Amino acid sequence: MTDGKNPIYIWVNEERYEKLKELGLDKHTEERLAGMKVLTVYATNEEADRLVKEFGAKHDTSTTGSIELLPPYLKDKIFDKVVEKKSLEVVSDVLKEV
Repeated sequence: MTDGKNPIYIWVNEERYEKLKELGLDKHTEERLAGMKVLTVYATNEEADRLVKEFGAKHDTSTTGSIELLPPYLKDKIFDKVVEKKSLEVVSDVLKEV
């Protein structure tokens, strides 16, 4: 188990980046692979367990600690919730809605 900060990486295209920029959340993105940006949202250990059990995600506990292989609709919902709440603290809200 990690320390409760299990990253979920959301790839951000130009359109999404502009939305984040309007909200002042663009500073939370990080450039990766050839200029593509990623937004990192964190899940607690309990949320990570639920994502694995209910949505078939993979929890890479050996290297990055990240939650991977989430269904695209769930990643989209996480991004939309970030925009709606203007916050990165959204995983619990998303899990309540799915």
